[in-house]
Amino acid sequence: MSQLNKPLAKQKLIYIAISGFISTSAIAQSQASLEVTATGSQESMQSILTPTKILQGDELLNKLGTTLGATLANELGVSATGYGAGSSRPVIRGLEGPRVQILQNGLSVGDVSNISQDHAVGNNMQSAHQVEILRGAAALLYGSGSSGGLVNVVNDRILTNLPDRPTGAINTSYETVNNGRAGSLELDDAFGSVAVHVDTAINNANNYTIPGGSIQAPGGWTVPPDGAHATNYTGKLPNTFSNQNNLGFGASYIGQSGYTGISVERLNNNYGIPTPEGGSINQSQNRYDVQHQTRDPFAGFSSFKFSAANTNYNHTEFDNQGEAASQWKNMANEARFELAHNPIAGWKGTFGAQVTASSLNATEVGTGSYAIVPPTKTNSNALFWIEEGKWKSLQGNLGLRYNNVAQNPNLGTELVPQEMNTGSDTPSITLQNRNFNLMSYSAGGLWNFMQDHGIGLAYTVSQRAPSAQELYSYGAHESTATFDIGNPNLNKETSHNLEFNIQKTSGLFRGKASVYANRFNNYIYGYYTGQSVPDAGDFSVVVAQQASATIKGIEGELTYNWRQHGVGGRLFGDASQGTFDAGGNLPLQPAPRVGAEIAHQRNGWLASATYIYSFQQNRLADWEQGPAPSYNLLNAGISYTEKIKAVNWTVYMNLKNLLNDQIRYATTPMAVRLYAPQPGRSFMIGLRGTF
Repeated sequence: MSQLNKPLAKQKLIYIAISGFISTSAIAQSQASLEVTATGSQESMQSILTPTKILQGDELLNKLGTTLGATLANELGVSATGYGAGSSRPVIRGLEGPRVQILQNGLSVGDVSNISQDHAVGNNMQSAHQVEILRGAAALLYGSGSSGGLVNVVNDRILTNLPDRPTGAINTSYETVNNGRAGSLELDDAFGSVAVHVDTAINNANNYTIPGGSIQAPGGWTVPPDGAHATNYTGKLPNTFSNQNNLGFGASYIGQSGYTGISVERLNNNYGIPTPEGGSINQSQNRYDVQHQTRDPFAGFSSFKFSAANTNYNHTEFDNQGEAASQWKNMANEARFELAHNPIAGWKGTFGAQVTASSLNATEVGTGSYAIVPPTKTNSNALFWIEEGKWKSLQGNLGLRYNNVAQNPNLGTELVPQEMNTGSDTPSITLQNRNFNLMSYSAGGLWNFMQDHGIGLAYTVSQRAPSAQELYSYGAHESTATFDIGNPNLNKETSHNLEFNIQKTSGLFRGKASVYANRFNNYIYGYYTGQSVPDAGDFSVVVAQQASATIKGIEGELTYNWRQHGVGGRLFGDASQGTFDAGGNLPLQPAPRVGAEIAHQRNGWLASATYIYSFQQNRLADWEQGPAPSYNLLNAGISYTEKIKAVNWTVYMNLKNLLNDQIRYATTPMAVRLYAPQPGRSFMIGLRGTF
């Protein structure tokens, strides 16, 4: 039931929401932290100038999905690409892909997930201890062009303090909607001055069940004849399986003035691509990290930190017959240092430098020719400086980052034109090296007009270099059913974001609200020409173009006694819309949402229920099919924690999509949105222990 528009259905919804709270529900969401605690930064900065969300502890454990996008999909201002169970990236305030940078422990994750929505983020969420969403000046510590925001996944493999005893955690769960079996284990210990960490996780899930009736045509599943409103599925949706496993190890020497550590990780991920054509991806990644920090390195400075990572990523794409079609490889190296100074005239801050080099190579199996994007080397060199000051009831925030980005494709790659349905060939492009100088900056002010009440204003300019796929793509892309054509003449993209926010931070009732406008010069997007390539699956021809655009939005929440013992409640909502200045809507924009949560915590018991209503999204780009339907999402769960000897044991049950509603995110590309809804009703039971 995708539309609850009858009185009886509404009464049923209210009844289920109330009974879900009384009997079972999902873990309550924690109060949003005001602290910008990105792991890459050695010092936190308290401010509402750069709104941030930190998921950790029980809240993270109970929102944890198999992908980063699924984990964050219902956070304030965040949606997801929703590309099946195996691949989903976060969409922040209507922006995704290269505009939302993904980090692991403060350094780039090193994958190719920003190239296409079917490419999974290269991390395993079961090993995550904390997920941070940063915007504004804090994001400038890590990269230019994160106009949507930045997501940092923290796994604490390199310990910064010596454990005084062996500690660890174990978790196991089973989920009904996809026969999902998951388990994880981690251990921390110390041997003299050396701290050691080991973690491993496995998550195997079959094709998931979807709501509705069913229809099947010869040759497999077909796009529903009613488009986005179709409810003609039942049973298991093909190519929605996901199998992940990883192993991580870290060791660090910890002295009186700091630490030095290393970590290694192996990640494997095999998952399906739920499009009408079908297929799968087999992904693997080796990652090596080094971190060093010295506290009070010399007079006037509180910390010096150095970190570096080497990532060897590859994946193979298979067609619906199980035959290898293409292979993707990305070698990435990154290093950065940060130096934090002591307060000077009320200001404290961090400055440093960062260098990144990556080599992307995608080839067709059999022919050895390039796949979609020619081999490209990308080099980035950056300097950054972040400051924040506080004087009585006033705060100030400044950030500055300079980046030089060089994109160097293999100029000898032959790009072969294809005949279109009009009889003419696809537009040709000429490969060329490109170099971009980027300057990003942020400034903001906060006035605490009364105790625990603040009003803030922040302005951020963020410049982004076009990515390799935006510049040089030339070929058929099965997972999006498009023939992508880049534009080597693209200019750098610039966003001007102005945000006003107000917040109450203490007492039984707390709240926050933000209003923002993000104006883009040279916004890069894929324009559907209306033509297609018959020899390439009759895929639509999409050309990279630029135009002026604006995204405006509002988001806020009001809480009562949240994350405290007894009864707590939360009301929240967000809405944003992107438009081209010349007219028309930006593609893949999230629908407005409102929601409510209620929770109860007492004597080891924790129960809550969450309801979200997502409005119909009919403000689509000219080439998008729709509208994306509205949906009702009701999640619930209950847990009980008891300490037995030295172990805190928690047994929990989470219930997702209790209404079994058909959910199709407006942020999901058409090739999947029209074909594959999100999972139906699901029950998860699990047991975890910490010691």
